[in-house]
Amino acid sequence: MTTDGSSRQPAYTAGLSLSVPESWWEFDIRPEGRGSTIRSLVEERIRANPEIAPYRDDMTAMLRKMAKDAHDSGAVYLGCMAENFDGVPLSATVTVSILGAKNQQGVALSTDPRAIAESLRTITPRREGDAWRKVTTVDIPDVGPAARTYGVEDVPVAQGDSRTLRMVLTQTYIPVPGTTDQVVLVSGASPVLDLAEAFHDVFDAVTGTFRFV
Repeated sequence: MTTDGSSRQPAYTAGLSLSVPESWWEFDIRPEGRGSTIRSLVEERIRANPEIAPYRDDMTAMLRKMAKDAHDSGAVYLGCMAENFDGVPLSATVTVSILGAKNQQGVALSTDPRAIAESLRTITPRREGDAWRKVTTVDIPDVGPAARTYGVEDVPVAQGDSRTLRMVLTQTYIPVPGTTDQVVLVSGASPVLDLAEAFHDVFDAVTGTFRFV
């Protein structure tokens, strides 16, 4: 995917590039475009794999929800996995958002990856099955250092909603070149907790393809 960075977030005028696995879905997440695009993609996928036809409605509903959630969060891009294995749905998303580096009081924050990492909180589980989060820095080829959190966290169901959903989550904060007040957030999430380690590896690999173009 490539995007010009246009969104409800602070504008970044250059382009962004990210690659997801071939089996994943990429489509317009804007309300005016998502419905027809999702229908076309689902029908195209069913023509190539007729055995998934019984899951047409489930896949369509899943993709619609993923697109709405991504758009509502301010993302400029969504890549998602929506598969059915023996009737068990497996899903994951990778979103890209452009964030202003300011706190709630409007004070500018550092976009240096080390400073971002120092500002992020780790979560230590008290017992098996609790939420957890680790904080680190990574080096993205052709991009440079970035701050990252990864773990299994309780994420709000929707903005402003007090309910949460436990998710496998990897979030990478990448400074925007030529600016001192913007970062790109590449966020990978999946509700499939039993495959947390595998999804962290997938999200790491996908984020490693990120480029400014």
